[in-house]
Amino acid sequence: MEKLNSLKIFLIALLALPMLSFAGGGWTKPKGEAYYKVSQWWVVAAKHYTGTGGTDPNITTGIFNSSIYGEYGITDRITGIVYFPFFSRTYRNEQVSGTNGMVTSPGESVNSIGDTDIAIKYGISKPGSKFVFAGTLLFGLPLGNDSGGSDGSLQTGDGEFNQMIRFDLSKSFSVGKINAYANIYSGFNNRTKNFSDEFRAGGEVGGAFLNNKLWGIFRVDMVESLQNGLSSAEGSSGATIFANNTEFVAYTYEAAYYATEKLGFSASYSGAFSAKLIFAAPSYSVGVFLDLK
Repeated sequence: MEKLNSLKIFLIALLALPMLSFAGGGWTKPKGEAYYKVSQWWVVAAKHYTGTGGTDPNITTGIFNSSIYGEYGITDRITGIVYFPFFSRTYRNEQVSGTNGMVTSPGESVNSIGDTDIAIKYGISKPGSKFVFAGTLLFGLPLGNDSGGSDGSLQTGDGEFNQMIRFDLSKSFSVGKINAYANIYSGFNNRTKNFSDEFRAGGEVGGAFLNNKLWGIFRVDMVESLQNGLSSAEGSSGATIFANNTEFVAYTYEAAYYATEKLGFSASYSGAFSAKLIFAAPSYSVGVFLDLK
């Protein structure tokens, strides 16, 4: 029962930032079971982190992703995973002169689908183990627009095909009457088209409240560039989430509520302890999920 409750926690743990994390931890879904989530993620920023970790202002820029996330138990130890942003919008406000009030740069926007992830997770640990260990192979498909707008800096994708391998180590436990879990992971992201490869790592903890209907999660994720690709210049607006050599240590607070045994709602807030070449603004997400056992 404890394992089932902890599995339910992981099923609602979708990453607030694209490709930053994904649900499941070290647990795979049982054969024939499925989980689906429709969510809206967004960030709007008027400043960004520079390549040295400081912040500079930029034209207010926003990105919105409407996505479908799905898991399916192919076998008890193999889970298929898909993340598909079926509508992605990025925009930049017009720029107005502070001296004469004239528009110096018109506002622009781009609408398209976004970069898509497909993955296979394999349960490495044996059933009944105290710790649950799994490996995931993820492929990032460059389906988004990587050069939108008049200067090419309005993007819904980065234009490169990446392959990431990730390992999760997880454990469920109880704190009094609260069902809880902890997970740590590490991964390597190989990127094409002269993008630098990345080392990724992080961890999360979560617990259940209100008779296991409300789940609270705190997550920390780190991305470290290996700096083995081309340097990344900031766009004319000064901001993007698709720059090369982006780095950050990010945190996420997430809550999910099961309205029924199968249907639930989630919301999250993410920010950064430190970062380089990425928006200096929090991101948000809300979603509706269906847990089919």
